[in-house]
Amino acid sequence: MKRQGQLLQQIADLKNLYEAFYKAQKGKVFKHDVYAYSKQLQQNLQRLQQQLLSGAVETGGYHTFTIYDPKKRLICATPFSQRVLHHALMNVCHASFEKQQVATSFASRSGKGTYAALDKAREYHRHYRWFLKLDVRKYFESIDHSILKQQLYRMFKDQALLLIFDQIIDSYSTVAGKSVPIGNLTSQYFANHYLSVADYYVKKELRVPAYVRYMDDSVLWHHDKKALLEIGYRFQEYLAKELRLQLKPFCLNESKKGLPFLGYLLFPGSVRLARISKKRFIQKSLLYDHYLQTARWSQKEFANHTMPLVAFTEYANAKEFRKNVYSAMVASEEEGHQSWVRTV
Repeated sequence: MKRQGQLLQQIADLKNLYEAFYKAQKGKVFKHDVYAYSKQLQQNLQRLQQQLLSGAVETGGYHTFTIYDPKKRLICATPFSQRVLHHALMNVCHASFEKQQVATSFASRSGKGTYAALDKAREYHRHYRWFLKLDVRKYFESIDHSILKQQLYRMFKDQALLLIFDQIIDSYSTVAGKSVPIGNLTSQYFANHYLSVADYYVKKELRVPAYVRYMDDSVLWHHDKKALLEIGYRFQEYLAKELRLQLKPFCLNESKKGLPFLGYLLFPGSVRLARISKKRFIQKSLLYDHYLQTARWSQKEFANHTMPLVAFTEYANAKEFRKNVYSAMVASEEEGHQSWVRTV
């Protein structure tokens, strides 16, 4: 693959920086730091342009907080000025990252995403008897800085751009030389790209007949259980040796038993909500209803949060489940809600 060069001038172009600002502020217009940045927008973008051209960009200064949705994650929020920087970089570099991806990698890509990954997984799931689901242990924390930089050096030849990437990568670590922060736009691209070499290994060397990856969640399908397990062990060895990643225990089963993937259970002829997704739906429905009843949210705010929550369940055969949840919410007292949630 030919390396990309002369990209920094495009990144530092004011037209690109304005576009980056509008992407970064989407949905955050009324936040204090966004408003303050926009009040002196031209000066701030000119300052960013100078930083890019000099190679001395601002990095770090993360604000961290923990979420539990659905599992515990430490989120690192960058200052707004750096979010603009990251959008400016990826506006131009997106195409270069895109060229490295196989067709069945679905995270952080235009025209792909969760439901496209699920559609492809369902297609494979109907045709193959066995599946092997693989998940990297503490993936974002395990990404090795030196390996990631080598990958980027092979993709880009613009040394000024690579220096900026180095500064962003070096701005965060959980242990020396490892980890990218969850929450950065650049981290999404870096993390998705980090495993792209493994995608080619699976397809070209292991010759897996069916394969889907969404970030660090991978699923392989085969008609032969023994062959699939052997492939899994070879893939595990490859990840440990080449990318210094450790897999969680294998999830190997017959397709008819149900594949847990991206919050759903996939069967050859149907899709159900995973247990954790049901619990999440109930808890969030109760919380959102409480916010509405106590006037913390307006009807519009309530609808904006509830619509995507319902849409997630609509991909599955969950009409009866939603009906039961809303009926119980109407009929039950608060303690009844809580005890019911614990039993789901």
